[in-house]
Amino acid sequence: MQDENCIEDDQYKLCGRNFERKVCTYLASNSINVLDISQTIVQDFFNMMMIVDMSTSAKPFADCVKELEQIGEEIGVKIKCQREEIFDMMHRI
Repeated sequence: MQDENCIEDDQYKLCGRNFERKVCTYLASNSINVLDISQTIVQDFFNMMMIVDMSTSAKPFADCVKELEQIGEEIGVKIKCQREEIFDMMHRI
């Protein structure tokens, strides 16, 4: 029996909150592969970080950023996207 709060696919089963489902559905529909997800509580704020591979997506990074920010607004969260190069440079300091 399938849980109505889960999305099932041949590659993954994702259960959880509305924003996880919406974001992962968006990523899958744009051929963006989720490599890793970490979730923490930071100063009473829920924080989720996803590492994704956009190499198979036909959509430009800037378009994905705008669309993901819009999804975030619709569901009441802030979604921030950054390129790996920026993340790597920030963690070198």
